[in-house]
Amino acid sequence: MIIVLIPVCIFLYLYMIYPGKTRKHPVLETKYFAHRGLHGFDGIPENSMAAFKNAVDHGYGIELDVQLTKDDVMVVHHDYDIKRTCGVNKKIRDLTYEELRRYPLMETKERIPRFVDVLEMVHGQVPLLVELKMEHCDRKLCRLSAGALDQYHGLYCMESFHPYALFWFRINRPEVIRGQLSMNFRKDKHKGNQLAYWAEKNLLTNFATRPDFIAYKYIYWNELSLRVCRRISGIPVYGWTFRDKKDFEKYRKRFYGFIFEKFIP
Repeated sequence: MIIVLIPVCIFLYLYMIYPGKTRKHPVLETKYFAHRGLHGFDGIPENSMAAFKNAVDHGYGIELDVQLTKDDVMVVHHDYDIKRTCGVNKKIRDLTYEELRRYPLMETKERIPRFVDVLEMVHGQVPLLVELKMEHCDRKLCRLSAGALDQYHGLYCMESFHPYALFWFRINRPEVIRGQLSMNFRKDKHKGNQLAYWAEKNLLTNFATRPDFIAYKYIYWNELSLRVCRRISGIPVYGWTFRDKKDFEKYRKRFYGFIFEKFIP
């Protein structure tokens, strides 16, 4: 019985992590994405209009984060709360956009921007890597972000830690290039559903989401499932987030592309 089960388990494992045939798309020719915009220079805060303009001026692709306010306005912000960035212990989902825009971003004149305003400013000048921030399955965020991107005429792709976001886009916007974000959650001591984290770390939802690329925390480049997935599919893998040239040079040969911040590669 064990002799029979072993090859069956191996087949199921390979089936689950196989992302499908890799698609080629102009957006995947972009090797460098500025993480949350090109920030950290001259006091420019992350995920701000100034950071995005700085990335455009330097010709880098832009990685940014999208989530919803209480009144369903798409805003660009990484954390689910604004304690770190605005010094106020409130969650974005508990504030309307008008309430949110009262708070300065990292003690600057910048405010947390609307996603549509970022799209208008970038205007196709550089490629976008749009991360959908999801604590749970959020159909509304998928639907609203897809609607905004339908009107956008520049290069873009989407990514998320939550496999549902990729699955939604696979079904509803199959033409959009999508990427699975992942890492070793246990080693990073993330709290939450450990079984779900284990599945995400091992890319076990690829069979359902069919990602076109993987974005993996660069220090975990040697995870078994990531190595196997690359070997059997040739899928592009972006390393995130590089924060200095030393690590960039150390790991650059391990990745197809790079998500970086606070330095110029």
